[in-house]
Amino acid sequence: MKYKRILLKLSGEALMGNKHFGIDNERLAQYALQIKEASDMGVQVAVVIGGGNIFRGIQAEEGGMDRVHGDYMGMLATVINSMALQSSLEKINVETRLQSAIKMEQICEPFIRRKAVRHLEKHRVVIFGAGTGNPYFTTDTAATLRAIEIEADVILKGTRVDGIYTADPEKDKTATKYDTITFSEVYEKGLEIMDMTAFTLCNENKLPIIIFDMNKPGNLKKIIEGTPVGTLVEF
Repeated sequence: MKYKRILLKLSGEALMGNKHFGIDNERLAQYALQIKEASDMGVQVAVVIGGGNIFRGIQAEEGGMDRVHGDYMGMLATVINSMALQSSLEKINVETRLQSAIKMEQICEPFIRRKAVRHLEKHRVVIFGAGTGNPYFTTDTAATLRAIEIEADVILKGTRVDGIYTADPEKDKTATKYDTITFSEVYEKGLEIMDMTAFTLCNENKLPIIIFDMNKPGNLKKIIEGTPVGTLVEF
């Protein structure tokens, strides 16, 4: 087993499945099964989910809404997704704790680093909701920050693409995939993996990132076992 403690970053859009909005229960159940599989292997799993399937702060700003207001609404959307994943995991008997950067005691714990680490040590899946609790920061940054705080071995960014390409593979058929790439090369080539704040935090704290296709069952398990899947961003 290559990794003992992971931070899995999922986009809110990924939860839509084939829908145009909201949560696809089948996709959610598929993700829960993969997380259970990882947990059953003895891996300590933390998760951060975006909220783009429900609401995005940037879209609110484009529509004339105050950016700060919109960002807080986006944070609440991540809590809805986190609650949905928690429910899906608990249905298949995975002990789960949801911690939020914004206090809402009736539905989740406040984020406390020591408590989160203790949950992980007891092999509970910990889901971090509400981003960083601050506007102007993405859930990519929240995922990176939490991964550093809990001393995760790696950030696994589950997407609908199977890695990093020289160009957008959905638009350019000649695009080729990188199996590994360094942080310096990503900067030089101007590749967009996550927002620059999150990416710089990973680089400064020597935290590797793996971009992979979460929609292909078994990929998460393969990564944990050390099988090359997706693209590894290393130093």
